[in-house]
Amino acid sequence: MIHPTLTPPVTVDWAEADRPRSAYWLPQFGKPPKRIAVADDTLGADAAYRLASQGTAILWRGDFHNGRQLLLALARRADRKSGKDVPPTANPASTAEAFHRHRMKQAQRSDLLNHLLVEAGSEFTLGLNRAPDIAEACRSALGSVPAPFLLPLRALQGFIGAHEWFRKGVPVPGLEHNIHVPHGVYSPVRGEYLTLLWDAPLSSDRLAFDIGTGSGVIAAILAQRGVRKVIATDVSDRALDCARDNLKRLSFDHVVELQETDLFPAGRSPLIVCNPPWIPAKPTTPIEHAIYDPGNRMLLGFLQGLPSHLEPGGEAWLILSDLAERLGLRDRTFLPDAIARAGLRVLGKLETRPQHPKSRNADDPLHAARSGEVTYLWRLGHA
Repeated sequence: MIHPTLTPPVTVDWAEADRPRSAYWLPQFGKPPKRIAVADDTLGADAAYRLASQGTAILWRGDFHNGRQLLLALARRADRKSGKDVPPTANPASTAEAFHRHRMKQAQRSDLLNHLLVEAGSEFTLGLNRAPDIAEACRSALGSVPAPFLLPLRALQGFIGAHEWFRKGVPVPGLEHNIHVPHGVYSPVRGEYLTLLWDAPLSSDRLAFDIGTGSGVIAAILAQRGVRKVIATDVSDRALDCARDNLKRLSFDHVVELQETDLFPAGRSPLIVCNPPWIPAKPTTPIEHAIYDPGNRMLLGFLQGLPSHLEPGGEAWLILSDLAERLGLRDRTFLPDAIARAGLRVLGKLETRPQHPKSRNADDPLHAARSGEVTYLWRLGHA
């Protein structure tokens, strides 16, 4: 499977052993490095931190496991340098400011850690002592790419971890097989919202639209509940490929039709389901598009498009957390007002509490918001 990038790779140059060298740099790794220093096991963590802080990328030629230890050491220094987040007050403006400050610090931390690079050769080989076989993980995440190319060691570790999760899959109660999600597609690891889909009263089993299907898990639950036809949409080829594989594994490929389109397919349906990104903020990586929805674009697009796609007497299910409201990023009146402006009314609500570890981590700078978070399934109909 080839996953083309939006912009072509560029080449980066550096000097090594008094010889000029070059390799490709893929756009998904951000801006290409301007300066590259070659390093091995003799480089200490303090010196590496100084180089990275000054904007110099470090091309690692030492032992692979020592490179991982160096990355951890850089992370510890970055965390000490940035200091602890100041807990927000009860003021929503303070909470929103704390959220944006936390995201900025996380972005700066990621940028610094991404200065530690490795070189991958043809067939995704690493010429490092004790290096693992990365071919399957990189091929799954990147598809076909030119070689040799440089990539952050941190990104490589992400590919390896994501591939392990992909192989194991995520168990979803009520489905016969696990949901398998490759790197770049949002995984239903926060499965508490899925319980709402099992509990909501099914208004029709004839047809349903699943808007923004991602891994295909919502379409699969609808099919498992007996909906005879589901049309699932997404704008991402990678997500549609993932959904197709999962639905085939679950033997629902004859029930679910996949379409590449923004929001709604043509026509009307008696049931329309959407789990849009929950946070109205700008994503900084491709995977964050499943979490962050700048300007509430998808949320508002879904609500405003419902009247022309929902059958008379039909029902729409909007699955949305109130974390944005608790973070001060969205006013409590925003969603009810948007529902009313779209010509819709609330038929009922189901709710659930989060089960993920961050909701119980008192050291998380956003703990106050996360610990009180509620996820709702809004049942909507024509006004």
